[in-house]
Amino acid sequence: MNRCADEKDRPASRCFHSDNWFNALYPERIRLMAAQHWTPVNVARKASLFLAAENGVRVLDIGSGVGKFCLNAAYYSPKSHFYGVEQREDLVWYAQAAGDALGLKNVSFIHGNFTRLDIRRYDHIYFYNSFYENLAGADKIDERIAFSGELYNYYTRYLYKQLEQMPAGTRLATFYSLDDEVPEDYHVVGTEMDNLLKFWIKV
Repeated sequence: MNRCADEKDRPASRCFHSDNWFNALYPERIRLMAAQHWTPVNVARKASLFLAAENGVRVLDIGSGVGKFCLNAAYYSPKSHFYGVEQREDLVWYAQAAGDALGLKNVSFIHGNFTRLDIRRYDHIYFYNSFYENLAGADKIDERIAFSGELYNYYTRYLYKQLEQMPAGTRLATFYSLDDEVPEDYHVVGTEMDNLLKFWIKV
């Protein structure tokens, strides 16, 4: 297997050149899900530069999967810290293993449901619609957690209320979102990828 960070001199920078390079950090089962479930490298770069426009901020990825956003963001914005929360324990393990291989120190992963977190501890938020799995007909990572339309609505309302409590100036980047979770006082200040990636700031 061609793993980008396995050589003795560990040229970790090559991992961030493309999705194919980066996905080589993971086993085949995880790589096969990349196109549908993991943030592309170029999206992570664009989002991280927006979210970490200032040094020293704490950015939370809600539903971080195998950590692809956080790891790329930590590389491109080394003076800020990125946190991922994910309820599937094995995905957290893959994220941590990839972070160790890359030698990144400004990234952390939390095993748990995001509803157990106080997101006010973080400065800015990244959200790649991790709730979408709950909708009928949506492609799922696996069947090991509960899914339902009710859960989609519950998670969406919960995040909406949490975002309402964030201070003015909070930055939010959403990817493939239906925007249901975004309060009205968050204004779009930029888009990329044919509006699939949106940048918001709370006023």
